[in-house]
Amino acid sequence: MRIEHIFGMIAKEGFTDITLHEISNYIKDIQNGTEDFPRFNLSEHAGFCTAGAPLIGASIIACYATASLTAGSNAEGCEGQCKSRAEISSLDLCRDAACARSTEQGGPANWEIDECQEKLIEQWAKAANLWEDDSEQILTEEFGPKIAQGAEAKVYYKEGNTSVVKERTSIYSTWQKALDAIVLHNCLFPETAMKVIGFTRDSDNLMRIVLTQPYVNCKRLATKDEIDDMVAAKGFRDNWNGQGVNYISDRLALEDMHPANVFVDVVTDKPICIDCIVKFVK
Repeated sequence: MRIEHIFGMIAKEGFTDITLHEISNYIKDIQNGTEDFPRFNLSEHAGFCTAGAPLIGASIIACYATASLTAGSNAEGCEGQCKSRAEISSLDLCRDAACARSTEQGGPANWEIDECQEKLIEQWAKAANLWEDDSEQILTEEFGPKIAQGAEAKVYYKEGNTSVVKERTSIYSTWQKALDAIVLHNCLFPETAMKVIGFTRDSDNLMRIVLTQPYVNCKRLATKDEIDDMVAAKGFRDNWNGQGVNYISDRLALEDMHPANVFVDVVTDKPICIDCIVKFVK
């Protein structure tokens, strides 16, 4: 598979110009439909492409980190892990840490996978010129002041713009799942699709995804019945005896679907989800 070839290039050479070029070509082929990404089905693939080239690239890197850690932790005695570069990379450090624990725990934990994915995504983003060190100032100057901040995202908006810009951190167990959430949101709610434009760290040293999302002119907050009807049409059922804000389908779980995250749009007069937690059931 082509993705395995790219994994091999990263392992041997790191994020050289040649490796970055190969990753970029793979991203373009995914976007034009000549290549698939094995993580997603056909409808999810559309949400993957809508999320933008930076997200596709980060997903490739996150998958590589997971595959490399898993292979390293399964290696007997931690042998067979070639160090092809003089300097020890973040991947080497992550892999060695996983190996040290694998004999006792049977493999890397989610936090180890998350940490390795974060380090490698940052390395790749910097090499690919998708990283900003002082994004808050840049976003304020280009897209307007910060108008809201929650546990997951900071939101910037200038009056009259058709989009908001968000700095979104991960509230998921791994960065791959945080990237998946954007893809799955785009698949389920294309009217508020998110498009990743880069990556950064904030003043609290949290890595954040920088993305744009259409601005929704809120008429009012959606009711529970309206939310129930909206997600039922997409194949979801209530996951808490009809009283909660979480829903489930055979493949996906939707959480945090409370009225503050679902607006009734002025233009369409229909409920629109601007944010939620979405993930694979398994």
